[in-house]
Amino acid sequence: MPTSETGSALPGPLSPPSRGIGAAGVGGRADSRPAARVPIDRKRQSSGDEARERAMRAAMGVIAEKGVAAVRMSDIAARAGMSTGHILYHFGKKGRLLLEVLAWSQADLWGRFQEAVDRAASPAEKLDLFVRFYLPRHEGDERYALWTQVLAQRHDEAGRQILTELLDGWDARLEAILREGRDAGDFADVDLPEFTVRAVAMLSGLSEDVMFGRSRWRHASVNAFALSALRRELCPAGQE
Repeated sequence: MPTSETGSALPGPLSPPSRGIGAAGVGGRADSRPAARVPIDRKRQSSGDEARERAMRAAMGVIAEKGVAAVRMSDIAARAGMSTGHILYHFGKKGRLLLEVLAWSQADLWGRFQEAVDRAASPAEKLDLFVRFYLPRHEGDERYALWTQVLAQRHDEAGRQILTELLDGWDARLEAILREGRDAGDFADVDLPEFTVRAVAMLSGLSEDVMFGRSRWRHASVNAFALSALRRELCPAGQE
């Protein structure tokens, strides 16, 4: 359940999803100030993609502050400067909105990751990017909070399929990096699916530490710790 190290906490305008990833450190602190609410102009309410994007941005901010269970569609509407009816028109149920927000956030993040990975000089550098994009930037990271809270909800089969595809997307990106490194002789010949499962499980556990604010990471880099653990297993024989 990844986040982004670079750029704003919320994504910019959404472009078509790219096949790639993004980056995250544990350094900065979240801005606790609530975002300013946009006054409702009923004579000139936005439509189409612009309105959907405003609603999704607003939803991310409200979820981070209140949690999924306490969020009302009227809260999102007020934050976006839209009417509740307008929000319901675009998304229907709250559950659908939350899934769309998550998918929108991940598409933006994967686009950023792909841009970074395209500039990377080696599989080792791409692995570093994967770790930094996957881990939360700080305690209370908005993107990661959205992941954890949406996953905790009950979903129908369609919703479960969306979440499965998003989770599998991170696995596939990591496995592609591992395969490239193995084929180039930079990484050891590991069982790619098995290593990917273990690596993602480790990163997810470390992410929970960061989101909880565990004191052991106040003076140590969780990114460096994770990368060191992965590199130890991936180091080819004779290069230790």
